[in-house]
Amino acid sequence: MPLLPLIGHQILRDRLAAQWRAGRLPASILLHGPEGVGKQRLALWLGQLMLCTGDTAPCGECQACRYALEGQHPDLHWIFPRPHLKGDAGPEEVKEDLEQAVADRAKAQGLYKRPSGAEGIFVYVGRYLVQQAALSPALGRRKVFVIGDAERMVPQASSPEAANALLKLLEEPPATVTFILTSSEPTSLLPTIRSRVVAFRVPRLADADVRRFLAAPSVRAAIGPDANDDERVRLCDGAPGRLLGYDEQAVVFARAHAFIEAAQAGREKWLRAAFGQGGKGARGAFSDVLDAVSVLLHERSRAAAAAGQDRTAAAAARAMRAVEEAKLDAQQNVSPQLLSARLMRELSHLGS
Repeated sequence: MPLLPLIGHQILRDRLAAQWRAGRLPASILLHGPEGVGKQRLALWLGQLMLCTGDTAPCGECQACRYALEGQHPDLHWIFPRPHLKGDAGPEEVKEDLEQAVADRAKAQGLYKRPSGAEGIFVYVGRYLVQQAALSPALGRRKVFVIGDAERMVPQASSPEAANALLKLLEEPPATVTFILTSSEPTSLLPTIRSRVVAFRVPRLADADVRRFLAAPSVRAAIGPDANDDERVRLCDGAPGRLLGYDEQAVVFARAHAFIEAAQAGREKWLRAAFGQGGKGARGAFSDVLDAVSVLLHERSRAAAAAGQDRTAAAAARAMRAVEEAKLDAQQNVSPQLLSARLMRELSHLGS
């Protein structure tokens, strides 16, 4: 089945389309904004626009548009976090894994839950990107790479050659290649990546657009019948993708709240809480909690700044940086227990 139509973001769509038609769209861009506002769907729409062969792009009717909407266009590559493949996967294995993952998302009309903390965009995917970008387009005149949740690009310390090749590619893509990265946590992106992309902020959807999204039968089937639309609109706060897997996310945020509370309850409590995070086998669930802690700290910092509580806002900002460092270390196989102890020491100063 084709992907659900893109809903909302008309002002940003018009801006991106105008830049493309004028030949001024940057070759490497970043779409960033709250989780669940449709950044990857917007990126795919932009890719479809660039590949469309109809009179009014994106026409939705030409062969290129049909392929793009079905997740089958050979020149529109959709990359996003995936479980780690065994060993040092080669290009064919990476291609097969991504094609199956895209087919699964297309089958669900582009409705999917947030990737788990154990999933990432690993070094072999970077090598695959470099290889694919060097090839000529298969069907049209250009290739478009959509990299969703780009903050999950695992640091490439173990393979500096691959890292440098990917960074060079983002900085100076071939003339027929466009990169569209998306991220809900742009500050978590490696600075070397942030410096090579032009950022566009994707805002929250208006309530009317959220209701249009909720009216789709596949959306209703995916999020279940437990709450009425008024409650769903309130819960998602302009980011309806958050409703997919909402129950699981509620559990994760409850753990994140408990994590912060334990950090501020004294050394004995935060040491006990850190020990309870589990060993290396718990990295995926721990990374999910860190993501939620980052969101809660951002909200705290923003609220404190708005209330003129500068010290509290600054403490939350420092803690957010510590969380981002912990996320990177978690991807490098460091024990969640050790990371928790270090992070909770930083969080213990939040209220001071």
